[in-house]
Amino acid sequence: MAKERILVVDDEEDILELVRFNLDRERYSVICTTSGREALTIARKEYPDLIVLDLMLPDIDGLEVARILKGDPKTKNIYIVMLTAKGEEPDIVTGLEFGADDYVPKPFSPRVLVARVRAVLRRKVQEGVADESVLRIRDLVIDSGRHEVRLNDKKVPLTFTEFGVLTFLAKRPGWVFTRSQIVDGVRGDDYPVTDRSVDVQIVGLRKKLGSAGNYIETVRGVGYRFEE
Repeated sequence: MAKERILVVDDEEDILELVRFNLDRERYSVICTTSGREALTIARKEYPDLIVLDLMLPDIDGLEVARILKGDPKTKNIYIVMLTAKGEEPDIVTGLEFGADDYVPKPFSPRVLVARVRAVLRRKVQEGVADESVLRIRDLVIDSGRHEVRLNDKKVPLTFTEFGVLTFLAKRPGWVFTRSQIVDGVRGDDYPVTDRSVDVQIVGLRKKLGSAGNYIETVRGVGYRFEE
């Protein structure tokens, strides 16, 4: 049975073939390219379910490709797994901010990559049947269907990660979550992000939400919770 379509973008032919072989073995429909510009063209024409994206490309780098795709209403829902040698914490955080759904550093295990791809696509299925009701918390409105947050009827510009963290906490008011649980809930198991990265997202959320930022409470020694 045919599975989801995956676009693989990497300028190293041997890595491209390795990824293609392992995804094809899992019966995914795989498209490959070595060019960032061509990746944009393919994504806009084929609308793949997921893109395995290298950052260091010869024409347009992977971060710019991700930024363009996530900024386009027609392609913003395409999942992106970044695969790159740039695996330090600042690189990972930057990838998240540009809309990556997972991040696999090189050198990598093909089995781990396939597992990450499978996990991201599984979240896609779960989101497809998830309750998309609008959450209303006093002057704050979180619309999962529109992927939109409004405060006093004014749209709040959040990154994909900030929206995910806010929604995860707001759907479970009063529950206390560790930083690791927040990462797992928003991005999936075994995501390579440190506790500090979660703190950065919370700081950004509080700043953008103004007085409503107080709805996110810090539980010392544990993590965070949304005001009950």
